[in-house]
Amino acid sequence: MPEVRIDPLSGQRSIIAGERAGRPGGGLRAEPAGPIDPDSDPFAEGHEDCTPPELYAVRPGGGAANTPGWTVRVVPNLYPAFDPDSPAPPRHANQDLFWAGPARGGHEVIVNSPSPVVSLGELTAERVAAAMDVWRERMRVHADAACLHLIVNERREAGSSLPHTHAQLYALDFVPAAIARERERFGAYATRTLGGNLLADLVQEEVRRRERIVAIDDEAVLMSPFGARSPFQLLIAPRTPRPRFEDDGPTGAGLLHDALGRLGRRLGAIPPLNLWVRTAPQGSDHFCWRIDILPRLTALAGLELGASVNLNIVTPERAAAELRDA
Repeated sequence: MPEVRIDPLSGQRSIIAGERAGRPGGGLRAEPAGPIDPDSDPFAEGHEDCTPPELYAVRPGGGAANTPGWTVRVVPNLYPAFDPDSPAPPRHANQDLFWAGPARGGHEVIVNSPSPVVSLGELTAERVAAAMDVWRERMRVHADAACLHLIVNERREAGSSLPHTHAQLYALDFVPAAIARERERFGAYATRTLGGNLLADLVQEEVRRRERIVAIDDEAVLMSPFGARSPFQLLIAPRTPRPRFEDDGPTGAGLLHDALGRLGRRLGAIPPLNLWVRTAPQGSDHFCWRIDILPRLTALAGLELGASVNLNIVTPERAAAELRDA
């Protein structure tokens, strides 16, 4: 029977209704992405003049900026959502009803590889690790931001405007409400448990139960979240809790590469997906970083958009079992 679950990290509610997978149109498969046209790919090696001047790049063989020979490259977003010099908008007379402020912050694009591939899962594990090292390096550059939010959108269905695999880093001068709520839940849990870490204790209990664990390596744990909001949602958490992803230590790169491969084998192709790194925002006395992977296999509809209640037609336990077998 369907049940309502509360995600322990975010507090969001999801309806887990596995029987709905049997209704017409309920089968879940992913179609392979088409090839990238190398001539029109602005992120391809040799097309460095198609992007703004680079901010950072890894060039094992040396070489000048904005030239070929790089393995990971960082450029400003050509159409930034945030700008450090954003001017203040006109002040409305009624600030209670019509508050507006400048959209100040940073917005960078991290090209994960010169190879013209759509997904991180098409790269080698070593290339994924190299890209994630640059994610961390760029997050350190913006250490004074109130909140850092790094995302990967793969394929147009997940909001990507360019197919070549890339990440985006937002350096915000505020803490979004959803992340502030997680910060509060970590703090409240630490108070109730006399210093316990919410995600670390959750991982320990999930490993003990084994129902939703997909894989474990020396660095991290891969699992299907108890309150997964969509089919085959996954979470990567470090085995040793640390508040900030950008601090020294494991990145979970091996399990990220493994997770995308498992999704591809189970679904017939790596699906369109959204991925984000949750790292401690300012004001966090108790936190632990994680990586969320959200395949886009079903559409958001009125329940999700109107009530912020998610409907998941694949139980997390079933998803974990099928991905373990993949």
